[in-house]
Amino acid sequence: MNVEKHIPSPALSPFIKHYMIVEMQDEQVNRILPDTSVVMVFRFKGHVSFLENDVKNELPTATISGLRKSGKLVNYGQNSANLLVVFNEAGANAFIKAPLYELYDSSIALNNMYKDVADVEEQLAEAKNNIQRIVLIEQYLLTKLYPGEPDKIVLAALEKIHAAKGILKIKELAQSLYISQDAFEKRFRRVIGVSPKQFSNIIRMKSIVSSGFTKETLSEVAFNAGYFDQPHFNKDFKLFTGKTPTDFIKTPPLW
Repeated sequence: MNVEKHIPSPALSPFIKHYMIVEMQDEQVNRILPDTSVVMVFRFKGHVSFLENDVKNELPTATISGLRKSGKLVNYGQNSANLLVVFNEAGANAFIKAPLYELYDSSIALNNMYKDVADVEEQLAEAKNNIQRIVLIEQYLLTKLYPGEPDKIVLAALEKIHAAKGILKIKELAQSLYISQDAFEKRFRRVIGVSPKQFSNIIRMKSIVSSGFTKETLSEVAFNAGYFDQPHFNKDFKLFTGKTPTDFIKTPPLW
């Protein structure tokens, strides 16, 4: 297994967090947890599938995935290779005309959005190395960038949600931004792809998972994350990861 991270060029860094190259020599299954970024995936070798009830559902060569409420099992075929474009939290909106909530909890073929994507798919497959692939994908994405200013209210909301580790009330968040809750939620869903509450839940669970549970009991972890009872925490954790906290500690994701 080879996993590489590449930083975007200055022209694209306001919109893209990083690129990832994931290459598998042997067949491998990984659990992809919900994240706060929309992701484009370009498969330039082999086969990749979602694994549901032990059934493989092969993914198109190029896909775009919105934010999710729960993890997905991904089966990477033998000798497969993928290039992932991981957007900043408000970055994908600059490349997509449709409201991002239309991508919620789904992965769709990118040719539904960009009719010329087959050209770059072929170029990625023929490229001599991964550096060439990053250059190719950047050139392609620059042609898809829409001019416009970022939504400053949404950006300010993201900062506040991160600072609170997802533990905050959306009504109070909207009030702090001097906007009605209804108008705020509509703007947030359009730019980010989920409601502020759903986004906050992802941040909260990511914070819990990244802590590793090394210094606290599960009851302490739940309480510090804003839960008032263990069963509610266990239910949300299993929805997010697909496993109980105890089982997750034993077999965390590969990356």
